[in-house]
Parts: sequence; structure tokens; C-alpha cells
Amino acid sequence: MKVGFLGLGNMGMPIARNLLRAGYSLTVYNRTPGRAGELAADGATVAGSAEEAARGAEVVVTMLADDQALSSVVFDQGVLDAMGPGAIHLGMSTIGVGFSRRLAEAHAHAGQGYVAGPVFGRPDAAAAARLWVVAAGAAPHIEACRPLMEATGRAISVVGADPWVANVVKLTGNLLIACTIEALGEAFALQRKWGVTPRAFLEVVNGALFNSPLYANYGGLIADEKYEPAGFRLRLGLKDTRLALEAADEVSVPLPLASLLRDHFLAAVANGRGDMDWAALALLAAENAGLDKGPM
Repeated sequence: MKVGFLGLGNMGMPIARNLLRAGYSLTVYNRTPGRAGELAADGATVAGSAEEAARGAEVVVTMLADDQALSSVVFDQGVLDAMGPGAIHLGMSTIGVGFSRRLAEAHAHAGQGYVAGPVFGRPDAAAAARLWVVAAGAAPHIEACRPLMEATGRAISVVGADPWVANVVKLTGNLLIACTIEALGEAFALQRKWGVTPRAFLEVVNGALFNSPLYANYGGLIADEKYEPAGFRLRLGLKDTRLALEAADEVSVPLPLASLLRDHFLAAVANGRGDMDWAALALLAAENAGLDKGPM
């Protein structure tokens, strides 16, 4: 299978490497050329443009930061036109529901397939091919992309025939993670004010109450105040929370916690923390409790 791969950031790079290891013929493109060049030694063909990477590909995989970046690549840089009839776009980015619907319509009009396949997992999980893929789209298109998704993840959840449903699931899942980070930040602030160390508290609650990888991973980052390098940037958490609120507005679902989180993320970005890991949301709770401001 000939695959075009667009977007070699913290998540895209390890996903592309796993596809190469699985034996796929990859033509890669990244806005920063050096990133794409790193994959040449692994057998990838480096394209000079997004259009070139998509031309002749049976499947075009995208892993880009947001709606704007993906729109630029697909519509402005010629990817939609370069993809032939019958080719499939596997979109693994976390994007808005409305934009996912627009992509589905554009590809259908061009005689192409579109599968939304956003993933749960951080860069270390991507490197280990341990992502959880949430897929939605027409059944034949999903089956055509399944080997690619299997090469990058430990599980695939098919959630519907309409691609944008996968984006609803992804955004809602990220909202739950953000709520967990906020809860941990507030709880740790309370414990610190009473002289309990965050690690001691985390051992108790995750051992006795939750036994959750979310608590273990994000609780560990917050307890150790290890917010850099970012596995997932805080400014992207703000973007995803806004997209979740947009999806909720469309179907008249109030999300009061999401509104609170949007304001907390916005405050963190305004204070220069947008490029920290989104676990740094906990610093706001510490500051509001009169504790140290932490790293800037």
C-alpha cells in the first residue's frame, strides 16, 4: 500500500516510523523539512510539498495540530486535488466536529473516502505503537485503513459510519482528561497546604480509589512538577476544550465544567504556559491556594 503522510510533530513522527517498520511505502511531508529528512534513513520518500506526498497515494494520513493547519494542507496546498478517485484520507488529528463534516463532504464529492481516526495516547505510547484509535467512516474505508491503524495502536474502536462521530468521542475523552487534571491540581493544592506530599497522596488515592493510568501519569507529572518537555501542549488543551464546547452548543448540551476549564486554560496561556504540558493546568490551582507559582 502506498501511503502519503503529512505532519511529523510529536505524534506524527513516531506513527510514521511505526508504519515504515510495518513495511509500508511512505511518502512524507512536513512544514519543517528537517523533520521529514529524519525519516529518509528509515526508508521514507521525502516530498517537497503536501500535494506531492498525496499524489498517487492509496491512503493519505494526516496528523496536524488543528483545523486551520489541516484545512491549509487539504484545501490550499492541493492535497484534495492530488488524491485520486478511490483514495482515502485517514485523518488522525484532533479536530472540530464541523470541520470533520466538511472534510467528509469534500472527499465524497471528489469520489474519495474519509475516515476520522483520532487517537488517545501521548508520544511515548505512539512510539511503542500503543495508541488507542477511535475510527468512524464507511465500513469499506475503515477496513482498508485497518492495517495502518493496527500498526500504530493497541486497539481500534469503531464508533460509527459518520466520520465526525469519532471526533466527538475524541473531544469528549480529552475533556474528561482535562477534568482529571483540574481535579488533581485542586486536590494536590489542598494536600500541600496541610503538609502532605503530593506523591504520598497520589499513592493513597490511586491505590485505594482509582487505579487509573490517568491518575498515575498526570498525577505523577503534577506531583513532580514536570511540565516540560510537553507531551501535549497546554494551548492544545485550550483548543480542544473550545471545540468540545462548540460540539455541545450544536446539540444544546450544557457543559459547565468545560466552560470552567476553558477559562483556566486561557489563564494559563495568558501567563506564558501555553507550550508547557497541559498538566501545568495544576499550577493555577496551586497559585490560587497561595502556593508557589512554579516554573514559568
